[in-house]
Amino acid sequence: MNSNRILPAALPLLVVLGTACVDSQATHSERQQVIVQPVRVSQQVAVDPDDPAIWVNPLDPEASLVLGTDKGDGASTDTVGRGALYVFHLDGSIDEQRTVRGLARPNNVDVEYGLIFEGSSIDITAVTERYANQIRVYRLPDMEPIDGGGIPVFEGESLRAPMGIALYKRGGDGAVFVILSRKSGPQDGGYLWQYRLEDTGAGHVTGTKVREFGLWSGIGEIEAIAVDDALGYVYAADERFGIRKYHADPVADNANAELALFGTAGYAGDREGIAIYEATDSTGYLLVADQAGDAFHIYRREGGPAGPHDHQRIRTIRLATTHSDGSEVTSRSLSGDFPGGLFVAMSDDRTFHFYSWLAISAGLPSTAAGQNGR
Repeated sequence: MNSNRILPAALPLLVVLGTACVDSQATHSERQQVIVQPVRVSQQVAVDPDDPAIWVNPLDPEASLVLGTDKGDGASTDTVGRGALYVFHLDGSIDEQRTVRGLARPNNVDVEYGLIFEGSSIDITAVTERYANQIRVYRLPDMEPIDGGGIPVFEGESLRAPMGIALYKRGGDGAVFVILSRKSGPQDGGYLWQYRLEDTGAGHVTGTKVREFGLWSGIGEIEAIAVDDALGYVYAADERFGIRKYHADPVADNANAELALFGTAGYAGDREGIAIYEATDSTGYLLVADQAGDAFHIYRREGGPAGPHDHQRIRTIRLATTHSDGSEVTSRSLSGDFPGGLFVAMSDDRTFHFYSWLAISAGLPSTAAGQNGR
């Protein structure tokens, strides 16, 4: 692929969706459906992309940014320092000045709004640095590091290697947390660790561990994590088993109890990127990548007939991405190209695909409309 290929805004967006179904094997019509095409394809990263995040500019939505990790060369510690956290504009071009290079196998990235730092409210992005056993935290949109060189994680464990990351802002007091998964860990609880991010008063933030939680099947790994700030839930993709759901607040009643396990069937490959589309404060969709199947399974964010944790599959769609490892979505209208929101997914041709939400959602069962998400 041409590393500078950026598709024109007028590119037709085609989608034919299969018959709605619950969480079971995908129907024949779903497997044969027309592939949704992106509005934009980013410039290529150097080696091995993994996970995107979206930062919505509150003053100028058209100046919003997409962040994407590049793990770097190879899969050994001999390649430490060759990874990068890329910054893209909405036209898919790389912002070289803000792109962060020299990272030690960065895997996943997330964004949060309104961390109190040096007396001001700032937006941040955080990324796992697997070979350094730490996370990096940067201020948005300038991408200045505010972590004092990195925050060590999974300390005291023989199995560290952080991979998945999700940021969570608690509604009651505005506290900001990071939830992390790792390459491998215990099966009976404690696969995920949660830290509170706070200003040290010395020019950087620190992370204080507040809990260990989360089951793991023991096969594959848990990489993709997503937090629903408004509803207070965290979703973790046990990639060869199912999607696990917990409370995001570490002091919630029964915080460590598994609230749901869904998406256990109908996948051709690993369960990877998880994206949460907010139609209103309480409704919307969960989108989970089926890596080998080059498909995305969609569930109701608000649950179903059996309650808020009843996440049955309502649709499967096909995108132009191949072997997607990570994805993110916002319901904010960002520009004329993304009037109902933006969905971003990694593709193994070293690019990130930018999709119009209107194309993604064509034919979905209706949910309450709204544009208040991020």
